[in-house]
Amino acid sequence: MTNFNDRERAEEAKFAMDEDTRFRIHARRNRLLGEWAAARMGLSEAETEAYRKAVVQADFEESGDEDVIRKVLGDMTAAGIEIDDATVRAAMDEKEVEARRQLMG
Repeated sequence: MTNFNDRERAEEAKFAMDEDTRFRIHARRNRLLGEWAAARMGLSEAETEAYRKAVVQADFEESGDEDVIRKVLGDMTAAGIEIDDATVRAAMDEKEVEARRQLMG
């Protein structure tokens, strides 16, 4: 019975660690995406820092990535930048790879 309990605790710890890692990767990805969008909108350094934080906060509105995509796409469109959903999604995918490399490397 002890082996089963040990295995169960190990699985729970691994799950918690995997979830924490996933959260950190997504937060870093959103920060990088915010930086990418801010550069295209021509924001100042202070505005870029605030925008990066706003993009990270946008991820807490609902489950999934749609809230972040909606924010970045809406803000860029409002700034007069011609961009489409697919471009933002591609940038998000690219930034996720970059975030994963930064955190794992």
